Amino acid sequence: MDFYKKYGSSDENRREELIKKIEAAVNNLTLEELEALHYDMMTKNYIND
Repeated sequence: MDFYKKYGSSDENRREELIKKIEAAVNNLTLEELEALHYDMMTKNYIND
């Protein structure tokens, strides 16, 4: 069973928590790492520049 569903967190709360964790991680990336992430996300069509 999913931990968050087991303890009553809604999907929206889980989404917000994940976004906060991702934002914190992205803030610690170097420029080169950000460029690599950007390229990877573009090739997977998560970002459309």
